[in-house]
Amino acid sequence: MPSIKNPIPKGVEKENLASMIHEYRGFHNEAESGTIVSRTKNYKTMINHYYDLVTDFYEYGWGQSFHFAPRKRDESFKDSLIRHEHYLAEQLELDPGSEVLDLGCGVGGPLRELARYSGARITGVNNNAYQIAKCGKYIEEEGLTNQCSTLKADFMHLPLDDGSFDAAYTIEASCHAPDRLALFKEVYRILRPGGQFSGYEWCLTDLYDDKNPDHRQIKKGIEEGDALPDILHTSEIVRVLKEAGFTVCDSEDRALTSDPRKPWYLPIEGKELSSLHGLLCTRPGRMITHFLLTIFEKMGIAPKGSIALSALLIKTADYLVEAGKKGIFTPMFYFRAKKL
Repeated sequence: MPSIKNPIPKGVEKENLASMIHEYRGFHNEAESGTIVSRTKNYKTMINHYYDLVTDFYEYGWGQSFHFAPRKRDESFKDSLIRHEHYLAEQLELDPGSEVLDLGCGVGGPLRELARYSGARITGVNNNAYQIAKCGKYIEEEGLTNQCSTLKADFMHLPLDDGSFDAAYTIEASCHAPDRLALFKEVYRILRPGGQFSGYEWCLTDLYDDKNPDHRQIKKGIEEGDALPDILHTSEIVRVLKEAGFTVCDSEDRALTSDPRKPWYLPIEGKELSSLHGLLCTRPGRMITHFLLTIFEKMGIAPKGSIALSALLIKTADYLVEAGKKGIFTPMFYFRAKKL
């Protein structure tokens, strides 16, 4: 497990943190024209602000693989993340000869794990300068420069040749795209014939009812707390993949494969206290962090805005837990599609 990081945001100049948080939250404030249309139009600014703000919080409380995973009964959280990543490599049939694209690679936790596991050569795409710098640093530190590389680019407009990759995947990252059809068409373009595209999507399930005000509020809370233009239904992902030209080979909600006693949201619910990292993920752990940041901000150690950011992430985690308990949302709708 990576060492515990300092949660104080370092992707933003200290004097700019509070104003950046205000601007980011405006994308989701309907009183300030924060609509799906405005979030879609300004998605690059919104997402870059978000990850400049939260990356250090994520590494501090979660590690370097920024995603959820289904759990087996006696499986640790860390092991579940690794198994979830390996599942994609196995379904994509990655091997040492594969040229692979990771769309929205974050700081590269899954990228490095899949490279070690499969032997494939993987290029991580990320449009956030702070994250891509971290990703490159970790690749070098782990001695994986012969297998892993990074590309700072908008995955909606990939500066890559047609038919240049054998496979592509996305792990809880394509949910940030302003237009899934345009994104999936771009992935289709860069794949060779026979190439496969797989991933885990954040989606609404059949239990979501848009007429239910509680459901709508939970959806809005997740969108604001995770920089999402809009959350799509699982059926829309399948439809859009087909419209982009893919043949959809498999799709399922992997959250349903979790042991009922170990739901995907367990790490943020507040019931796993077996390790320090486990504690940091829970609501009590988040409240401890929030308390410390409150003190640090008042002392001038943490920049102004740290408290507001911490409060936003605490509320977002609560919305995710509520969505998971109601079964109206999944962060792991799995798909595998092929370019024939």
